[in-house]
Amino acid sequence: MSTEETPAPRSLAEALRARDDASLAALLRSRPDLITPVPTDLTQLATRAGTRASVVRALERLDRFTLQTAQALAVAQDPAAYDELLALLAGDAADPAVTAALPRALGVLREQALVWGPVDRLRLVRTARELLAPSPQHPSPTGLGPTVAEATAGMSPGRIQEIVAAAGLTSTHDAVSAVASLTALFTDRKRMAALLAEASPDSLDVLNRLVWGPPYGQVTAEPAAHLRRLLDRGLLLPTAPGTVVLPREVALHLRGGRAHRVTEPLPPGVEAAATHRPQVVDSAAAGQAYTALATVEELLKEWDEGGPAVLRAGGLSVRDLKRTAVALDLSEPVAAFWVELAYAAGLLASDGEAEERYAATPAYDEWLEQPAARRWARLAEAWLTATRTAGLIGGRDVKERTLSTLGPGLDRSAAPEVRHRVLTLLAALPEGTSPTADSVLARLHWERPVRGPRQERGGDEDLRTRLARWTLSEAESLGVTGRGALSSQGRALLGLPAAPVKAAEPTGPGDKLPVHHRDHPPMEPLSAPEQATASATAARLLTPLLPEPLDHVLLQADLTAVAPGPLKRALADVLDVLADVESKGGATVYRFTPGSVRRALDAGRSASDLHDFLTAHSRTPVPQPLAYLIDDVARRHGHLRIGAASAYVRCDDDGVLNEILADKRSANLRLRRLAPTVLAAQADPATLLDGLRAMGFAPAAESAEGDVLITRAHAHRTPPRTAPDPVPEGPPTPDATLLSAAIRAIRAGDLASTAPLKPTETPVANGDLPRTSSAETLATMQAAVMTGEAVWIGYVNAEGAASQRVIAPIRVEGGFVTAYDHTADEVRTYPLHRVTGVAELAEDG
Repeated sequence: MSTEETPAPRSLAEALRARDDASLAALLRSRPDLITPVPTDLTQLATRAGTRASVVRALERLDRFTLQTAQALAVAQDPAAYDELLALLAGDAADPAVTAALPRALGVLREQALVWGPVDRLRLVRTARELLAPSPQHPSPTGLGPTVAEATAGMSPGRIQEIVAAAGLTSTHDAVSAVASLTALFTDRKRMAALLAEASPDSLDVLNRLVWGPPYGQVTAEPAAHLRRLLDRGLLLPTAPGTVVLPREVALHLRGGRAHRVTEPLPPGVEAAATHRPQVVDSAAAGQAYTALATVEELLKEWDEGGPAVLRAGGLSVRDLKRTAVALDLSEPVAAFWVELAYAAGLLASDGEAEERYAATPAYDEWLEQPAARRWARLAEAWLTATRTAGLIGGRDVKERTLSTLGPGLDRSAAPEVRHRVLTLLAALPEGTSPTADSVLARLHWERPVRGPRQERGGDEDLRTRLARWTLSEAESLGVTGRGALSSQGRALLGLPAAPVKAAEPTGPGDKLPVHHRDHPPMEPLSAPEQATASATAARLLTPLLPEPLDHVLLQADLTAVAPGPLKRALADVLDVLADVESKGGATVYRFTPGSVRRALDAGRSASDLHDFLTAHSRTPVPQPLAYLIDDVARRHGHLRIGAASAYVRCDDDGVLNEILADKRSANLRLRRLAPTVLAAQADPATLLDGLRAMGFAPAAESAEGDVLITRAHAHRTPPRTAPDPVPEGPPTPDATLLSAAIRAIRAGDLASTAPLKPTETPVANGDLPRTSSAETLATMQAAVMTGEAVWIGYVNAEGAASQRVIAPIRVEGGFVTAYDHTADEVRTYPLHRVTGVAELAEDG
C-alpha cells in the first residue's frame, strides 16, 4: 500500500476536511447519530465522532475482523505503520487471507472515522483506544498486557538497571534509556529467542499459561526460583504487591507476533441442512401461510364479543393466555406469538373503556374483506418490521417483573434488523436450500460480535442469538420459509428479485455452500413505500399457491360434516353456529349436536332455514339422523318460556312443569308453581335458562311482551386504533436529501469557521465569535459594501443559537444588512443588533 502524497492531517477534523462529499455521506449514513442535530462545522463533527457513546455504538456495529483490526491498533504504537498493523494480525506466518482482508477492514474504520492518518501514521481515535487498550480494570480482548514502558512506570531506576543487567544488557545512565534497551531486546526475535533458551521448562510453562491472557498472575512474597529468574530478567514485571504481568512485547514474541489467538478475516460459511425443489418449498410455505391466517382469524373470533381484561400494569394475564392457548389448541408461547402479531398488525388493541378489555379493531373487519394473500402480506410485513418480541414473554425485566403478552417492556430495537439479516442470509443460498441454524448463528456472530456481557436474562445466549433463533422459527410458522428454505413470497417480501441461482443438487447436512454465496453482502431494509410494493409482489406470488375457498361440505350419517378445504366465509360463519368443530387440519370436521342446533335456532334461524341451508351446501344428501335431530330440537325449542319475574317458566303442558319440579337437579333454581302452567324462580333468567338446558330441556327466552327473544352475538370493537410504532435503534438512517443538505451546511459552516482573518489588535480565538462594538460593526459592513469584499460575522438568531457566517454585504440600511451568505449559499437579510461582531478576511481568504 502506497503512502498518501497529501500532507498528513494533524487531527481528525483535518482528516474529515480532506474528504469529498461522497465520503462524508458514507460516514453520516453509517453513523447517523453524528447528524442529530446537524453539526455546525467539521470540527464539531470530529468532536462528536470521538464521544464515548458514539464510538461505542460504532464499535458495536463492526464485524469481527474489522473489530480485531481496531483491537490490534489499540495495542500497537500510536501512531502505527500499516506494516506493523499487518504483522499484528497476520503474525510471523503472514496469513495471506489476513493480508487480503486488511485493506477492506481498514477502509471501514476510516469510513466510520474511527481511524485517520496516512498509512505510515495510522491513528485510532482516542476514545476507541481507551475502550480497547488493555488495563487492569478492562482487559484487552487480545489478552495482551501493558508494554514494558507502561509496566515499569512506577518502578525505581535502580531496580530497572538490575533487570537490564540480568537480561545481559549494558547498564545505562537513566531509566528511560534502560526501558528502551529492554524493549528493543524483547522485540528482537533472535536475541529474545536466545534469552528464552536459557529459561527452565518451569519458567517457560509459566509464560505459556499467561501468553494468551489474562496476562496477570499471583506470586508469593518469596517466589520460587523459576519465577525469580523471570522477574529478574523482566520477562515478568510486578504491578502490585503479589501481582505480576507478562509484558506485551514478551507475549507477542511467544505468540509469533499475533495480537489474537484466532484471526478471522473471512466470514464463516453457511452450511446446508437440506435442499428441496423450489416448488416443494413454496407449497409448504403456502400451507403454513394458510394456517397462519386461520389461526389469527380464530383468535379474533374468540375475542369477537370482547376479549380478556387488560391488567392494571398492562398486558394479558397468565390465566387468560392459557385460556387462549387452549382455545387455539396451541402451546402458550406459540399462542403468545400470534396474539402479539395480531397486535403488531393493528388487528387488536385495548378498547380504552373503564373496564378495559382487548378486542378486535375496526381494521380487522377491513382485513377480513381482503383476499387471503393480501391478508398474509399484512401479517408478514408487520412481523418483519415489529420491534415487539414475543419470545421474551415469561421472562423478567431488569426490575424482576414478569414480561406479559401485550404488556410493556417487549420492544427490542434490534429485532427488525436481525430478522432482516437472517432472511437475507437465507436469500443468498441456492434456491430451495435450508441452512443449519448453528451456521446461521455463527455468521451473525462474525458480522456483529458480542462485546462484553450482553446476555439478557435468557441463559447463556445473548439477545441477538435468541432473536435469530426466534426468527427462524417464526418465519416457518408464518410461511415466509418452507421446510427451512426461503420461499418465493419470502424473497419478494425482502424486495429481492426471483432467485437467479438454480437449485443445487441435494446436499447433505454440513455441506458448505460456495464462497460467492457465503460472501453475500448485507442488504439494507426497505423504506415504507418500497416495503409496500414488495408486500404486494409477495401477495401476488402467494395467491395461486393458496387453496380456493369451497362452497360445500360433505354431510355424513354420524352427524358430522367434513370440509375438504377452506370454506367461503359466509358458509364457515353459519357452520360455526350450527355445529361444533371436532378436528382441524387439511379437512375440518364439524359435529352437529342438540346444543349446536339449539344455538342456531336461538340465533333466529328456523328448522326450514337449516334444512334448506344444508341441502344447498352439501355434496351429499342430508342424512336422515341429522334431519331428525334438527326437527326434534326445533319441535321442543320455545316450548318452555322464561321471563323476568325474578324469573318464571311457563308452558302449556303442565306435565312438563311437573317433570321439572320432580327433578332433583332443579332444587338450586328454587322453583314454585304459581299456576298450572307457570313456575316462578328465585334465579335470574340467564341462570334459569342455562339450568333447564343442563337438565335436557330446550327453553327459549321471551320478552316482557311474551315474544321469543332471538339472541345474536354482538361483535365488540375498539375505537379506531393504529398499529404500534416500532421502537428504532438509535437515530434513523438519513436519506439522500437530508445527507445532501447536511453536508452543504457542514461545509459552509466549516468555511466560516476556518476562513483566514486579517490580523487585528485583539485576535479571535479558534471557535469564538467575533466581538465588535455596534459602531465598528456598522462601519465595517458599509466599507464591505463599497469594496464588495466578504466579511466574517458572528450571528445569534431569535432562538439564541449562535453561528459563524461568511457574507458579502450588498446594502446596509434601516438597521439591517442584506448580503450574499456564503454559508447558506443565498441572499439573506440580518438585523444588525443580532450580529455579535465582524472581522475582515485575509486577502487570500
